[in-house]
Amino acid sequence: MFSKIKSLLFKLDPELAHTLAIKALKFNYNPISNIKKDSSIETYILGKKIINPIGIAAGFDKDAEVYNPLFKLGFGFVEVGTITPLKQYGNPKPRIFRLEEDNALINRLGFNNSGSDIVSSRIRSSLPNGLFGINIGPNKDTKNRLDDYLICLRKFYELCDYLTINISSPNTENLRSLHNQNELNELLSAIKEEKKKLKSNIPIAVKISPDIEESDIEKISELIIKFDIFALIISNTTDRNRENLKNIKKLEKGGLSGKPLEKNSNILINRFYKILKNKIKIIGVGGVDSGKSAYEKIINGASLIQLYTGMIYKGPNIASIISKELIEILKKEGIKNISEAIGSKN
Repeated sequence: MFSKIKSLLFKLDPELAHTLAIKALKFNYNPISNIKKDSSIETYILGKKIINPIGIAAGFDKDAEVYNPLFKLGFGFVEVGTITPLKQYGNPKPRIFRLEEDNALINRLGFNNSGSDIVSSRIRSSLPNGLFGINIGPNKDTKNRLDDYLICLRKFYELCDYLTINISSPNTENLRSLHNQNELNELLSAIKEEKKKLKSNIPIAVKISPDIEESDIEKISELIIKFDIFALIISNTTDRNRENLKNIKKLEKGGLSGKPLEKNSNILINRFYKILKNKIKIIGVGGVDSGKSAYEKIINGASLIQLYTGMIYKGPNIASIISKELIEILKKEGIKNISEAIGSKN
């Protein structure tokens, strides 16, 4: 069905098309009748068995409206957000651009969301039916970014399986300065102390930028290990890598996602895996739209993968398609379970 309506959807403004997709999912429109399941792609994470390692990345369900319908589409896990303490509109429209020839998107949304009070109330009224993460960040005009993370931690720690600390959006001014060793150390230290006060063991993930310098990899790894972070999400969108793009919209300001991010993301996953090994999980993001692209992330060191742009171009049954293709790849490679393939390229 998606192939028939794709051309029509792509005539609409991207943000309007996204809003329509959310509304369709809210009404439990579910085009998948045969979710591919197989023991070879079953994955154990945080004490839970999930049907596959394929997740939907933060950014699709920003307001935590359709996480349960997304599970029904065949995703092994779902991450919502980014959620900020207070409601905010984000940046002026238009702020999402399709680069069709490049299988890419550029967005400069700017953490548009309904705020932590509304979102937490929504989640309490409809508990998630699967492995569930919440991505949090600071308000644009906050006077204290660190406090904003702690506010969201207090608001959400009982409502999810893990919390993601987003320090990597290129659309919130100076947010990426939190990659600095001193600032990241201060943030993770404050989160650790807050967890102690709350008597919470909520696992923490950190989502990083693909645009970090080579010298940052070891410094970030040291802090990730020091603070016993559950997972490193590699990576967010990039504000670089525009020179080889075909679509004229490549000149738009914002974060680039999709296929042009794939190679850099895989390289970064590989470099972090060589340092982190099995101490910290890696969630690989960037350019995933097939079993082959998912498998590449896994053999480079990712235990789990996430996608967003891939679903825009391939449709709502993408998790089921990737699952089927992964099963075939594992069978061809003689691998009994996908966990055996993690980091095998190293």
